[in-house]
Amino acid sequence: MHQWKQRLESRAEELLPVKEMVRYWRQFMPRVGTRKLYQLIKPQLEKHGIKLGRDGLFKYLKNENLLVKPRKNYTKTTNSKHWLRKHPNLLKDRVVHHVEQVVVSDITYVKTDEGTHYLSLVTDAYSRKILGYELSNEMKASDVVKALEMTITNRQTNAATIHHSDRGLQYCSSEYQEKLSANNMIPSMTDGYDCYQNALAERVNGILKSEFLLYQCNTLKELMVLVKESISIYNDLRPHTSLRMRTPSEVHEKASREYLLAT
Repeated sequence: MHQWKQRLESRAEELLPVKEMVRYWRQFMPRVGTRKLYQLIKPQLEKHGIKLGRDGLFKYLKNENLLVKPRKNYTKTTNSKHWLRKHPNLLKDRVVHHVEQVVVSDITYVKTDEGTHYLSLVTDAYSRKILGYELSNEMKASDVVKALEMTITNRQTNAATIHHSDRGLQYCSSEYQEKLSANNMIPSMTDGYDCYQNALAERVNGILKSEFLLYQCNTLKELMVLVKESISIYNDLRPHTSLRMRTPSEVHEKASREYLLAT
């Protein structure tokens, strides 16, 4: 019994640095899950000689009450009941093979003490990198198109790009469609109200809101700073399971170089 107690105390002491490792990464990504967290702290565990697997980390976080609790929220931001032309879905049965072959766009809402604001995002479907964004007080086409303009500026290849979105009024507007046409981007849209046809864009929205935009800012100005920091951390620090635990920026940079060399 005495030896068993000693082993427990010794193990607890060995794991003391783990809490600090977790706290370090949680200051940037407060709601990052266990699998990604393990990938982030694994080099530090090895450096300290701490033998702890992913299941062991899960058990440790559970015992320390450090597991992330799920949150659910939803508000409709799409108005597709309009007379403007709606483009066909070009992504059905299509496999994305290279960077900037397909970008996906969506709009989500974020609240401050001043009211409700709207965040427009454009994400590369291959690398999952957010290439453009715009935070505004309204969902006007002139606001949403600014996220597209940032995307065009941040592109690293000259590939013809499919731009996929829902059938919202902003994306169907002449202002938005003219910007796509002028920049070798082909419009693609969901069929009807099936949100699963724009699942990646919805997923990125969900990650930002559930893992980064966790508290309500006082003003739009404060929120702009938080959004900028959050997107930077998402792109440059957060590992993705679908990217084999690499970051979107890491994948995008490497894939862009490879694409340019091959063309």
